[in-house]
Amino acid sequence: MEPGLCSLSSPSKKIAAQESRTGPLLRPDAFLHAAQSRWTGGLSLIAQGMAGLDWMAHLANAPTRWSELTASAATQMTRLMESAASDIDVIAPAKTDYRFRDLAWRQPPFRQIAQSFLLTDDWWRQTTEDLPGVAEANRRLMAFAIRQALDAVAPSNVPWLNPEVIRAALETGGWNFPDGWMNFLTDFEEMTTGRPTERSAPKLGRDIATTPGKVVFRNGLIELIQYAPATETVAAEPILIVPAWIMKYYILDLSPQNSLIRYLVKEGHTVFVISWRNPDASMRDVSLDDYRRHGVMAALNAVSDICAGSKVHACGYCLGGTLLAIAAAAMARDGDRRLATVTLFCAQTDFTEAGELEVFITADQLALLDDIMEVQGYLTTQQMAGAFQLLRSNDLIWSRIVKTYLIGKREHPNDLMAWNADGTRMPARMHSEYLRQLFLDNALAEGRFMVEGRPIALNDVRVPFFVVGTESDHIAPWRSVYKITLLNDSDMTFVLTSGGHNAGVVSEPGHPRRHFRLGHRSAGAAYLGSDEWMEAYETQQGSWWPSWANWLSAQSETQVPPPALGSEAYPPIGDAPGRFVHEH
Repeated sequence: MEPGLCSLSSPSKKIAAQESRTGPLLRPDAFLHAAQSRWTGGLSLIAQGMAGLDWMAHLANAPTRWSELTASAATQMTRLMESAASDIDVIAPAKTDYRFRDLAWRQPPFRQIAQSFLLTDDWWRQTTEDLPGVAEANRRLMAFAIRQALDAVAPSNVPWLNPEVIRAALETGGWNFPDGWMNFLTDFEEMTTGRPTERSAPKLGRDIATTPGKVVFRNGLIELIQYAPATETVAAEPILIVPAWIMKYYILDLSPQNSLIRYLVKEGHTVFVISWRNPDASMRDVSLDDYRRHGVMAALNAVSDICAGSKVHACGYCLGGTLLAIAAAAMARDGDRRLATVTLFCAQTDFTEAGELEVFITADQLALLDDIMEVQGYLTTQQMAGAFQLLRSNDLIWSRIVKTYLIGKREHPNDLMAWNADGTRMPARMHSEYLRQLFLDNALAEGRFMVEGRPIALNDVRVPFFVVGTESDHIAPWRSVYKITLLNDSDMTFVLTSGGHNAGVVSEPGHPRRHFRLGHRSAGAAYLGSDEWMEAYETQQGSWWPSWANWLSAQSETQVPPPALGSEAYPPIGDAPGRFVHEH
């Protein structure tokens, strides 16, 4: 760490002390398991094996189910022959499966190839369904493993079976393959060096993350950025944004036309955002509570000082939203009334239905992950990205392999792609605590999560909430996000918007094909289930950003002159986007 990078004021002493450590003594088992994980992609072979045994044992002991699957196989064969005879589709790919959307897949013999694969895929899916006795975690894991195997052998991945690859070879005289090889070498260099090669991608501070502002606080964990005002008066209550530490904050400050931060500033708000440090092995013992104290609370102290004690509109995104909910509950318990409102973007507080990520959240898998992080001191960007990509392998892995290496076309990197490639690491202790206490044990929703030795309850937070879920979010499914309405009975506005975990949030006005639903529940009103909520509120076209801006304005008391950038206690120490965002 550079000298003077963080002030050794009280919030930073623990982190600074941890950075000077030479590292702990490691268990031999941890080295063994970390070495094994390099060959398994970080997946636990024991968990896979136990799931396979559970599934096979129950399937072998279910002759009726065998008969049903045999009959289904015969039916699928009959459907395939019908498709060949009539030249029509008897099965369609899922809406999110784009492998066979090219019109060439509608012509023989490629239609029959695609139909055969889709029917086979459907039959294998049936083998993991409706099998009594199999533990749900094992059933999910087997369904995941079978899907990965089928995605790998899909005909779209085979050059001589994919009409798009054949067409590219005819059009280029076969030069698509040398072009694809060069693309592979470039990607291999990026993967091995950990640094992106020069590809005319958008640049930080030049093309993206360009909203003017100043870094007004820095410790060993965060930089706090305050943005310059764009209006003569602003709402009295500032906005503090807590992004996830798994992502760099500028997902909310991409290009000027789709920057949520710039939009809020132009709407007359004073905006602050936390920029998290990218951890290394020296931060292995930084805890989840350190992120609360030295992150959220340290930033809130600075915002309160700069804005002369005004209450704060706090906004959290993804893991940052979960952390904000924890901080808000602890503040409410302790009588700290500095929050005016709480906004949560795609943030879970109850993890009983955490979506596809549950595949990786088992006791065995977390034990392996703990050993990997014990050796490294952190979880790498590649290890995290690999898990997310496997959840949508046909879209995020195989389709990109086909386009980049077989067809030989490189996607032109846009602002969202550049951000997505700019990953971060996770400190070992914090990540383990987060996965075990929240995902595995669901301690926050069940009133067992401890802050400073005492439990917290989300229902203690008595300020208005604005909560956003996205329709196709596979990281934080919207019905899981919606459960905050069950855990807290304050005034609650819930928005369900089109798009996924990132694109649904980066949904600026004027963006084509965007829609959302918005529903409001008064404090103390009866709970409405997620399906009932869907039926109760109509779809609105356009971006949800103006609705949030109007809600924030309604929660603000008055307009005031903009505060200065920084204060005597928190003087500006650099320009936005700051220093931490550049760390690789």
